[in-house]
Amino acid sequence: MTTLAAAPGDNPTNDRAIALWLLVCCAMIFAMAVIGAITRLTESGLSIMEWAPLSGILPPLGAEAWERVFALYREIPEYQEQNAGMTLAEFRTIFWWEYVHRLWGRLIGVVFLLPFLWFLVRRKVRRGLAPHLAAMFVLGALQGALGWYMVASGFAERTDVSQYRLVAHLTAAVVIYGYILWVAFRLLVPTPAPSPGAARLRGGLAAFAALVFITLTSGGFVAGLNAGMVYNTFPLMDGRWIPEGYAMLDPWARNLFENGIAVQFNHRLLAVVTVAAALGLWLASRRLALAARARTACTLVLVMASAQLGLGISTLLLVVPVWLGALHQAGAMMLLTLALWAVHQVRPVHAD
Repeated sequence: MTTLAAAPGDNPTNDRAIALWLLVCCAMIFAMAVIGAITRLTESGLSIMEWAPLSGILPPLGAEAWERVFALYREIPEYQEQNAGMTLAEFRTIFWWEYVHRLWGRLIGVVFLLPFLWFLVRRKVRRGLAPHLAAMFVLGALQGALGWYMVASGFAERTDVSQYRLVAHLTAAVVIYGYILWVAFRLLVPTPAPSPGAARLRGGLAAFAALVFITLTSGGFVAGLNAGMVYNTFPLMDGRWIPEGYAMLDPWARNLFENGIAVQFNHRLLAVVTVAAALGLWLASRRLALAARARTACTLVLVMASAQLGLGISTLLLVVPVWLGALHQAGAMMLLTLALWAVHQVRPVHAD
């Protein structure tokens, strides 16, 4: 991928405008992740049986159209085995969540594509940046196809979508979000104030961002298997540190992705390790002469990591209410945002 380094003749004003536009796109992706969490928590994802990128913009219009889409839903195992007897009014509730989820994805595409073309036509995109922007758009389009691939896994033999495809969809969203966010940071603040002796801290923060990413995606397996409902106590799981049934599947590796007990335990463990890592990095930052923004970024990472752990525990103890589960998803995205901001702000003296 081409460099983002500025070249002679580049206009910082254009870079700032592009950065702000990208941050708007990031805010929309952030909201999309929360809407997706609500869609999952309300078990709404299988309510629309068709993928129509253009005609699907319009919802059912009239009683006949509603009966048609409801009839399609009644053909799948989720309805027959879990929701038999659901009324049309109840179906509309789950339909609207999935519809909003898909409509918001289309809106993100429009908000990205139209300004991108305008910036290109007006020659406001400097050298090296256009390939990044084009890659973002392609990744976003592929994410839409991946979403349908995920949904289609729940139409035939399952009463839910595949947890593997769900995690793939979530992972792709987080990667796209992080990519756009990082480019926006680089454009908005190309050279943060240097911090002497911060090279190792910056490396630690980069590793921490990777840990947050892993913890976040592990939450996708929790959601995909409804593992948050398995044990609703903390810190022990039914009176044990390591729950009974952790390794009940064979071969053992299946437990990491298909055993709800193990998946919940692993997510808990990753969450605690994440907070411990945030604390360690914050303590390390206090011993360095960091620039003011870099120091603030490290503090915010610790505060958000602690808050996110509290949200996770509360979600578990209250047996995953929709509003709290959605807030927990938002917290994960915010923690990743702050981790990337900290990596960007902690700039060693001799960094490029």
